[in-house]
Amino acid sequence: MNKRRKFIKDAGIGIAAVSVPNFNNPSDSKLEKNKSEVDIKLGVATYTLRKFTQQEAIDMTLRCGVNRITFKSMHLPLDSDNETIKKAVALCKKNGLVLYGAGNINMETKEEVDQAFKYAKAAEMDMIIGVPSFELLEYVEGKVKDYDIKMAINNHGPGDDLYPSGVSAYERIKHMDKRMGLCLDTGHTMRLNRDPEQDVRDCFDRVFDIHVKDVTAAKPEGKSEIIGRGVIDFVSFLKTIVELNYEGTLALEYEAESEDPLPAMMESVGYIKGVLAAL
Repeated sequence: MNKRRKFIKDAGIGIAAVSVPNFNNPSDSKLEKNKSEVDIKLGVATYTLRKFTQQEAIDMTLRCGVNRITFKSMHLPLDSDNETIKKAVALCKKNGLVLYGAGNINMETKEEVDQAFKYAKAAEMDMIIGVPSFELLEYVEGKVKDYDIKMAINNHGPGDDLYPSGVSAYERIKHMDKRMGLCLDTGHTMRLNRDPEQDVRDCFDRVFDIHVKDVTAAKPEGKSEIIGRGVIDFVSFLKTIVELNYEGTLALEYEAESEDPLPAMMESVGYIKGVLAAL
């Protein structure tokens, strides 16, 4: 609660500062112009809605006031035929949603990589969010070039033997095709007792997507929490996102309360929107 009161206080100061620029400083007009050009996109990763149907996932995403979505396989199976995929894409478009990606998708064989890229191509997706094994990274890079679809490697924190942090993935792909990048997970990063804000800065040229979630503690035992109620300083994090002119999506992935996640989703998205408006 103290953190929330501090945000309200800081936000008020920030709004006042923006609304009364110092016209004696010629850089102020340029700063205001840059701020107005920042367009932070918000979405939902549908693992959050894993207990619900595809239509319910779409409806609940829209109720959160966002218009971007990535499907987990329970909402659009990886082995779907083209007709099923096209229907899902059409349904998203009809509801004003951008289906920009899919994931998380594990890739342990070449056949799984092939399937994922054919699936993403049929669904007109911009990226795949996944976890390819180390020995398949060059094969995945080849598919990225063939299909012109980005690969965003998703880190999973303590217990993840492949990519516990975004930095661990970055070190393996930083010399590869520029479309090989990251889906950085703020919650899993914090559970490593790492600063998500710093990891975004360190890997920024390859951060394509961000799974935003808060957690109860900066240790492996930390649990998913409503954004603004946990230990991550999202005011500072979002300031950094704006400062860096992040062009990807902030995709909410709320892992708790799987039977009734909507209230927590709406509060989390509302908190993010409030911070961004104050900035």
